Amino acid sequence: MHVRRVPSTSTPAPAEAVTGSAWITSLAVPEGASRTRVDRVQFAPGARTRWHRHPIGQVLVVTEGTGYVQRRGGPAQLIRPGDTVRVAAGEWHWHGATDTTPLTHLAIEEIPADGTTTELGDPAGEGEPAAVPAVTRTLLLNQQLPAPRVIDHVEIRRITIAPGEHLGLHVHNGPVFGSIETGSAVYQIEGEPETVLTPGDVFHEPESARIARFDPQGDGVTFLACFPAGPGETPSLTMLDS
Repeated sequence: MHVRRVPSTSTPAPAEAVTGSAWITSLAVPEGASRTRVDRVQFAPGARTRWHRHPIGQVLVVTEGTGYVQRRGGPAQLIRPGDTVRVAAGEWHWHGATDTTPLTHLAIEEIPADGTTTELGDPAGEGEPAAVPAVTRTLLLNQQLPAPRVIDHVEIRRITIAPGEHLGLHVHNGPVFGSIETGSAVYQIEGEPETVLTPGDVFHEPESARIARFDPQGDGVTFLACFPAGPGETPSLTMLDS
């Protein structure tokens, strides 16, 4: 077994392989009998690969941001953290960031023993149009609510919790809807299983629900929180004794 620390620097992706700015960090290279290569690829907003194909295929695992992937003859598909894309051997495709958000994914592929390399084609959008939707609408949460509640204003807050900070058991005086922007957190409503929230995940805290955990991991967590409130009401959080 060998532990290889993640390099602190990355290298620009070859200009002949991408449109826009992208960076590659090599995480694993073929070694001994293994022919597996693993790279972390970071795309700036609007950056994408050319059409290309791999002799033995490829697996992409999205870790941050949002982007698109498209195989020749098919529609562009939105990809987000946690999504896995398996590209077949010899399948023409492209992948990259949306126009407004960056994208980071792991690229995992087996390198042929005979040295056959990836074949590059036209830039995405040339030859065959890259059918990226101009507008994408994705339903992230459709939450049934209890008895009607009078709402006359909504507060939206961006909240950042530093690493190592733990809120402890708490309750809000109204419902909360949230969406993770960066980082991650262990989340648990009292009496329910724990889950880990990552960028793109959404959550709902019913009014007066006892929140057992909202504990940031790694580099902390930043999220948007939406607080519907009634006349004269100020959204608030109350700490509880465990």
